[in-house]
Amino acid sequence: VYVINTCSVTENADKECRYLVRRIQRQAPESLVVITGCYAQLKPKEIAEIPGVDLVLGAAEKFNIGQHIKELAKGDSAKICSCEIGEVSGFNASHSLGDRTRTFLKVQDGCDYTCSFCTIPMARGKSRSDLVDNVVNNVTELAQTGVKEIVLTGVNLGDFGKGPDGSKKHAENFFDLVQALDKIEGISRYRISSIEPNLLTNEIIEFVANSDKFMPHFHIPLQSGSDKILGLMRRRYKRELYAERVGLIKKLMPHCAIGVDVIVGFPGETDEDFKDTFDFLHSIDVSYLHVFTYSERANTRALDIEPIVPVQVRNERNKTLRNLSYMKMQYFTQLHAGQTRKVLFEKHSNQSMMEGYTDNYIKITVPRKQEWVNQLVDWRI
Repeated sequence: VYVINTCSVTENADKECRYLVRRIQRQAPESLVVITGCYAQLKPKEIAEIPGVDLVLGAAEKFNIGQHIKELAKGDSAKICSCEIGEVSGFNASHSLGDRTRTFLKVQDGCDYTCSFCTIPMARGKSRSDLVDNVVNNVTELAQTGVKEIVLTGVNLGDFGKGPDGSKKHAENFFDLVQALDKIEGISRYRISSIEPNLLTNEIIEFVANSDKFMPHFHIPLQSGSDKILGLMRRRYKRELYAERVGLIKKLMPHCAIGVDVIVGFPGETDEDFKDTFDFLHSIDVSYLHVFTYSERANTRALDIEPIVPVQVRNERNKTLRNLSYMKMQYFTQLHAGQTRKVLFEKHSNQSMMEGYTDNYIKITVPRKQEWVNQLVDWRI
């Protein structure tokens, strides 16, 4: 049985799903192929028509995958088990397996935002989350397995607190969760995977600055450095707020790594708008960029925005920002040359080398030493 958990953020994710199905067909034609995830929720009929697909599971059904597979027989036409996204409710906690060192723990799902480029609310449903007590219990159990680092994840992580039913009345919030997790014995490190700038409060930043367990590392989506484009994207902030957040982080934690998501080639983005983005990113003290080339997604408001940026121009802008990201990361790493920082060595990059990350997310690759795996080691950069 092959299970492909799909994304739908970009057109490439859809193409990769099709490629994987064809590859499985060639290598293991008798296998059952199950498609789940965002692409499966958005376009179940389209996926069911791909030769080789046996089962398509939407957002509400993917956690019942075992039962669905039992009822499946190879050779039947593809079975679709999916409901309207508005009917999806409840929260299912999950964490990554197979790595004793670092575990990704999902504490939130869905999104109530209406960004004009994004299909995630249509694929994942309304914002809902686990309860603080449940997360604490899950983390306590993970600590007993020897896990040293936990990365908190969610579609809109900072919106944590709406509970499994997606209540608008917040009994808890993300800051409550952060404070509770900081007290758990046995976990050495936490990372916040990604948090919207308007939800990254001063109290969260100040808490991380004074915590021994929450690492000095934030990933904060920007998407554009042009206020005009941010408005067209229906983002909930202007670049001034973003700069304020970065400024406070660096004031309290000069050594903190800050990653940025940015989209290039969004409809209406002129050369001047892109220059605004480049100049803004160049001016703020961030460490690296994740650059996405805009791709049209069905049923999004962005399809109505003009003019459309030519694909060649989008790709050129992507390359420009990736070059900026490389320079930013090189500069950030050089700033810490000669310092000794704790590194959690995670895995072997090959037979002779292993790699890990400092507290502030600088990647370290060293000759392999088995006794260092899953250990915090003082390392001079």
